[in-house]
Amino acid sequence: MSSRRNFINKVALGSLGMTTLSAWSKDLKNKSVSISRTTVLKPLIISTWNHGLAANEEALRQLEKGKSAIDAIVSGVGVCEADPDNRSVGYGGLPDREGHVTLDACIMDAKSNCGSVSFLQEIKHPIAVAKKVLQETPHVMLSGKGAQDFALSQGFLKENLLTSESKKDWEEWLKKSKYKPVINMENHDTISMLVLDENGDLSGGCTTSGAAWKMHGRVGDSPIIGAGLFSDNDVGAAAATGLGEAVIRTAGSAMVVELMRQGKSPFEACKEIVERIYNKHKDHKDMDYLQVGFIAVNKNGEHGGYSLRSGFNFAVYDSENGNRMEDSQFKMSWEN
Repeated sequence: MSSRRNFINKVALGSLGMTTLSAWSKDLKNKSVSISRTTVLKPLIISTWNHGLAANEEALRQLEKGKSAIDAIVSGVGVCEADPDNRSVGYGGLPDREGHVTLDACIMDAKSNCGSVSFLQEIKHPIAVAKKVLQETPHVMLSGKGAQDFALSQGFLKENLLTSESKKDWEEWLKKSKYKPVINMENHDTISMLVLDENGDLSGGCTTSGAAWKMHGRVGDSPIIGAGLFSDNDVGAAAATGLGEAVIRTAGSAMVVELMRQGKSPFEACKEIVERIYNKHKDHKDMDYLQVGFIAVNKNGEHGGYSLRSGFNFAVYDSENGNRMEDSQFKMSWEN
């Protein structure tokens, strides 16, 4: 078990191998790059932000028990959904301007089956409900009261998701009622997870409580297949974090996958879409606080990430290097 919690640097034979490994390890610790491999390391788990470490650990436990990739994703990101100290996902998430915690999630398997819920209230684990939408309905997305009614019919329980801490923050916000998204605060936002399993198949999931103090009814990119998450088992998978409106405007995750289909590495594909978002938004009113980031993995087991502004990082697990954080390369710092 300790092997997946620690970096394991395996020594390559020969001076050329030693030099290559040393350079690769230095890059791995400091920034996100796509690594070309002759041997695919499986499973590979990658998830956004530092809460991804615990999510990866739980997902790996489920895979080791023989669970499917989507079951592992549900359990993994479910750790974050259940954490009251995580203010951007599930229970304890910051509410909208009316004081309601509303949740969004989606999931996609290796056969392109997908399920999604948006504007879901009083259900702690939207990712699990999204999986039920995938498995038990002919639909892709359920929203609002319909999503809640479906969740209740599947045995989920109604719960008050507004913690005392989140309520205090909301009451403090009401004094000025000024809306401005703040990304990178507390070093996390949406959690997205991508899994390349032992069979070489790709799946992904995404869950969030959305932007704090949003208008009641607002839905971001996270539950939208093709925006917050997309996977094509022939090519690769990608997921987003940050300001959802910007990701939706560019169909961000789907475009990352399409660029990988054209031969781009995961890193190159993420970078190109971030550049596209920047070009679309450089004169936009959102630009002052705009942050978006992408993670991606391809069928060869290469992974990468890139963000518009500094501060984005993600958790990666593989059997060779264990479970660790990687800092994303970025276009600009917050001072720009």
